Amino acid sequence: MDQTTQIILLIASVGILALALVTIKRRQRLEREAATRESPYGTSTEGEKRCPNCGMGNLWTDRNCISCKARLPG
Repeated sequence: MDQTTQIILLIASVGILALALVTIKRRQRLEREAATRESPYGTSTEGEKRCPNCGMGNLWTDRNCISCKARLPG
């Protein structure tokens, strides 16, 4: 393999590595933005009882918290 071919392969390798890094950084940025974005779907807390121990929302029919198993009021 002559020197010109080696230089071409080196430049191609650096280009591929740079493209991979840009792709990884873009994906990380998009995931970070998606994590901080508010959901377009509304959630209702109507009919829920909050656990006085851990604050978890439970159905109004539950007697014990689904998270910490503490007794719910009411």
